[in-house]
Amino acid sequence: MRRPDPSVDVEDDGPATCPYCGSVETTREHPRGPSLCRSIHYCDSCEESFEAMG
Repeated sequence: MRRPDPSVDVEDDGPATCPYCGSVETTREHPRGPSLCRSIHYCDSCEESFEAMG
């Protein structure tokens, strides 16, 4: 299995929509989640963490 290249920049497409409450008041906590196409976000409204594609 290939490991992700840490020198690759991950683009920020703006705030992700929270799947729990629908808010866009979210911040990206980690640029990479379990794979390169997923990142970890935090919702400021409902205070839940979630994964987003992108």
